[in-house]
Amino acid sequence: MKKMRIFSLLSAAALAVVLMAGCGGKPETSGEDSNTAKETIKIGGLAPLTGSVSQYGKAVNNAVLLAVKEINEKGGILGKQIEYKCLDEKGDSQEAVNAYNELVDDFGMVALLGDVTSKPTKAVALKAKLDNMPMITASGTQEDITLVGENVFRTCFIDPYQGELMAAYAKEKLNASKVAIIYDTGDTYSTGIANAFDAKAKELGMSVTNKEGYTTGSTDFNSQLTNIKKHNPDVIMIPVYYSDVALIASQAKKQGVTAKLLGADGWDGVLNQIAKTDVDALANAYFCSQYSASSTDASLQAFLTKYKDAYDAEANMFAVLGYDTMHILAKAIEAAGSTDSDAIIEALKQTNHEGLTGTTTFDENRNPVRQAIITSFDGGKYKVVENYSMS
Repeated sequence: MKKMRIFSLLSAAALAVVLMAGCGGKPETSGEDSNTAKETIKIGGLAPLTGSVSQYGKAVNNAVLLAVKEINEKGGILGKQIEYKCLDEKGDSQEAVNAYNELVDDFGMVALLGDVTSKPTKAVALKAKLDNMPMITASGTQEDITLVGENVFRTCFIDPYQGELMAAYAKEKLNASKVAIIYDTGDTYSTGIANAFDAKAKELGMSVTNKEGYTTGSTDFNSQLTNIKKHNPDVIMIPVYYSDVALIASQAKKQGVTAKLLGADGWDGVLNQIAKTDVDALANAYFCSQYSASSTDASLQAFLTKYKDAYDAEANMFAVLGYDTMHILAKAIEAAGSTDSDAIIEALKQTNHEGLTGTTTFDENRNPVRQAIITSFDGGKYKVVENYSMS
């Protein structure tokens, strides 16, 4: 989950952000005294605020800042204000570990919200385990991240879950018997979902006619589509990010492919990418997501408006997950009654949070348990089909 288009008003000077009520949202000064430090709850953040995946980091961080502001305005946590500091790790695993160490040694955080993409998140999780640091990622989807330790949680769906869920949806709701797959062989998100979809489809008795891979950065998918078209599958699973989805869907349309197109949460944003003349290529497509901007939920719509007003940009899935994640962490610290690591970790395990993405609890591996939203397209707009979970 990482290629969402988003623009941020964060300047280069604000790449390390500290938000404290009573300080007007200004960055922390180097002269902060020990008395002030004792009056705050220090929460660290890690995100790629510069570099090739900065759009995802900015989306999460922007939303977290909004959540922190709201929580502080309502009295903070345990009667203290949240002091939130997010460091830019540039999308690099070693930079992320270095930034984590700074947040521990220099900032003195009691919990970490981060990282954003999977590789840095995994690298930091290995270090956080040694420190027993409560850690929760909004968007690190790689399956083994939370398996690192009991202190590591996530609020996003894991990759295999999305693949299994869409295979079940194809069978149960679309009556598919033959399926094909197009995926990016160089991307762990794509391969993880593709492999899970493949295995689940076979388990459910469907025939997988093709599993067509391509190299990261490819723009011509006609060879893969030609091979698939020969077998006339009912659906084609395309677990890639929206920029590739736009190209694949457009080329499938030109080839006369009639199969339904399926995807995962990386599709969010495809309508901003696909040519207007090719929007109808998505007329028979479905993807699973963790929220829908077209939802009538009042809390979600209020957040989307607030985000737009604050950043002059549309909130996306990363932003929604970031907002929920900050609220989940804050509630856990409040429930723990202290900043003791073990107490926070135990409180996180008991999470039952009604947020923008629905009701979130955690399973035994500290992954979220909640329904997915199946979304389709109608007249160039997203359309919620239904909430869906595997039976």
